[in-house]
Amino acid sequence: MQIIQNIRDKGTAIVIGVIALSLIGFLLMDANTGSNRSGASRSTVIGSVNGEDIDGNEFNKRVASVEEQNGGKSSGPESYRLRQGVWDQVVAEKIFMDEIEKVGITFSPEEMSSILYNSDEAPQTLKQAFTDPKTGVYDVEKVKEWWKQAKKGKGEDLAKISEQVIEPMRITSLYTKYNSMITAGAYYPAWMQEMETAENNTFANITYASIPYNVISDSAVKVTDDEINAYVSKRKKLFKQEAGRIISYVAFNANPSLADSNKTRETVAALKAEFLKDSSEKNFLARNVSTIPFYDGYVLKSKMQMAAKDSIAATATGNVFGPYLDGGNYVLAKVMATRTMPDSVKCRHILIKIADAQAGDIRPDSVARKLIDSIKAAIAGGADFNSMVIKYSDDGGSKETKGEYKFSSTSQLVDSFYRTIFYEPVGTKKIVKGQSGGQQGYIGYHYIEVLEQWKQEPAYKVAYMAKDIVPSDETVNNANIQATKLAGSARTLKQLDEYVAKNGLSKVSNPALIKENDYQVGNLQNAREIVRWAFDAKQGEVSAEAFNMDNQYVVAVVEKVQAEGLPDAKTARPMVEAEVRNRKKADEIIKKLKPGTSPEEAAAAFGKTVQTAGADSTLTFGANIIPGIGGNEPKLIGAAFNKEWQSKASAPFGGSFGVYVVKINSFGSKPAPAAEEAAKMNEQRLQSMKQQAGAWFNALKKQATIKDKHNKVN
Repeated sequence: MQIIQNIRDKGTAIVIGVIALSLIGFLLMDANTGSNRSGASRSTVIGSVNGEDIDGNEFNKRVASVEEQNGGKSSGPESYRLRQGVWDQVVAEKIFMDEIEKVGITFSPEEMSSILYNSDEAPQTLKQAFTDPKTGVYDVEKVKEWWKQAKKGKGEDLAKISEQVIEPMRITSLYTKYNSMITAGAYYPAWMQEMETAENNTFANITYASIPYNVISDSAVKVTDDEINAYVSKRKKLFKQEAGRIISYVAFNANPSLADSNKTRETVAALKAEFLKDSSEKNFLARNVSTIPFYDGYVLKSKMQMAAKDSIAATATGNVFGPYLDGGNYVLAKVMATRTMPDSVKCRHILIKIADAQAGDIRPDSVARKLIDSIKAAIAGGADFNSMVIKYSDDGGSKETKGEYKFSSTSQLVDSFYRTIFYEPVGTKKIVKGQSGGQQGYIGYHYIEVLEQWKQEPAYKVAYMAKDIVPSDETVNNANIQATKLAGSARTLKQLDEYVAKNGLSKVSNPALIKENDYQVGNLQNAREIVRWAFDAKQGEVSAEAFNMDNQYVVAVVEKVQAEGLPDAKTARPMVEAEVRNRKKADEIIKKLKPGTSPEEAAAAFGKTVQTAGADSTLTFGANIIPGIGGNEPKLIGAAFNKEWQSKASAPFGGSFGVYVVKINSFGSKPAPAAEEAAKMNEQRLQSMKQQAGAWFNALKKQATIKDKHNKVN
């Protein structure tokens, strides 16, 4: 794992990259990562794309790899979000690679070499590993040596480099070729240019009547289930749904009660006298298990985040303020010391390392100390600071700035370095030993000069003795008992509703369709266990036991089992009822208008005023809205350009917001755009078409057959 970490974090040893080279033959023989054309073991299959199985073991390895890159194993909702992201990536790769095979696009060894040897195109991981930190130059010779020694690699490290370096490079190259091929095919023909130019330059001037649907109340128009079903069945592609469940639930809160909060406050208050007398604040906090760790440093008052900071700042040194409420804690704040401190600092330094996480041991401690002492003496004797930086400093990041940095008081720095530049005065010249951890960690000596400090203000060293407000056993047990009673008393949806009504409870109804791989139900963020249960339950079934999650006990009920296909009327009603009702209102309004009714007559029939549009030449075929209309009304715009309505008024027709009768007064033409402007507009249209062509993956995904059970078997 250290090999992978080093290559990711700017390692210097060539053997890091050597292992990856033997992948070339493996990859170019079409042994794609994660590919399983022959079918994975049925016991580990978690889904498929176009009949190609996705193996659960390989999938979980990829999830673990992403978790590792993100800093460790995730849990709860974050875990499910991460798994979903990996699943989407796997599906995308399989869909894409199927398409690549069909069109015959390949990735040759020559292409791989050209990428590896090109500082602009090489993967970022390799740039970090093979770029000289002093010169910033990508070392092609080291990369060539990497290739030469490649076949020495094997085992888990080989697979890691394949996954994290080589395979992404190959897929990126194939994607670039395919995407370029598709977008290059976007074409804006001359006939279309002429047609759209004419449409954009022609405008209409109309007179129209607008009778809004609210002239008939909603209560006066009943929408039946048959009408809902008929509307949906005519739009099958729009309303087709995956299989799912509609789940409701009753939650019993197990959060801390007022009594629990008061008890925590009393516990913290009882520590105040002892905290006041104890001279070892760090040990006191550790001994009493404070939820806020001890920090042996100063914080500017302006940087304090707690609401009680004014009271803390007003507390005399050595005294204790509190207990006070801070989020979910009761806190005692002991002011240990105060001082004046800058908010920002400018300094310069020279770093002589003893060792670091990348190169290991660099020089003995005694040698490093002697060298830094010599540097300090040379500078004191008149040596140029910048020349010392360039010649000796192991901090490559400051070589181009004469060793200078600017830091704020919130900067994350090595402790001894921070204390020197923020606690010592301007003019300080000092040697300190520093050590940091992590992937860029080091041990070494700094020679530091404090050059400038700004925004001096009071700063406080405060020890915080804090206790979480946690629910008592009584609170938790009470919530559990109530939930258990409900689960035991109600076995059907009807019984649950009756129990809820009788006992003054509240059922949370969630109209959204829950899919088999979902992990959220309404406001429940970590509800994977409920979803698992629901897909094994029947319609109307109540969970036999309460689920414990998010500081509450939850009893769930399957309101509906939705099969794959079109939703029934009850499910579809919230989505389409308003549209169906408006269509019925349109029929009623149109019935009240005589054939051949003019806009003036139609408006008068409903007490409305006839309106005009287009006199300002803004009513073109491509217009989005008409002034006075509540939104986009495409049917009205379309009618404005139907030449049949020049000699007579249109028949009444229903739109998005009401019923309209239109009479065209005239058509006009705007001046043709200048050649330069027309060329610019055509280019913008072409680019828009290329962007639309670039959305090819969504089209491929719609055509694919995807079976997804990546969370069901987890």
